[in-house]
Amino acid sequence: MTVALVHVPELSDVAEYAYAATASPARLVFTAGACPLDADGRTVAPGDHAAQARQVMANLETALAAAGARLTDVVKTTVYVATTDRADLVTVWEVVRDAFGDHDPPSTLLGVTVLGYPDQLVEVEAVAALPEQA
Repeated sequence: MTVALVHVPELSDVAEYAYAATASPARLVFTAGACPLDADGRTVAPGDHAAQARQVMANLETALAAAGARLTDVVKTTVYVATTDRADLVTVWEVVRDAFGDHDPPSTLLGVTVLGYPDQLVEVEAVAALPEQA
């Protein structure tokens, strides 16, 4: 297996993700931040964190697929949420976590003041690992 998630019993099990991951030997895939944009470049669901997170994860899956990867190949994510309310962070995290299913790569979740597109509330970037090419 290229990706191995490291769960650390000495650290709290409150976190819903692995604390570390390894990938070896691997070819790394770095995604740009997936944004809640539709095929026409419009921001979907202004004001709705959960709906934007679902679009972001769909777009992330599409970007990964273009590089030959899947969500189960992801070794690290960073989740950005434009908010000052921790409840919004939790809402977005639940969508991201559910999209990954049993695969729980290390992740950083943070609130930010603003993101790049009008009405954008969510962005997720990822690093994935694929087997080295021959």
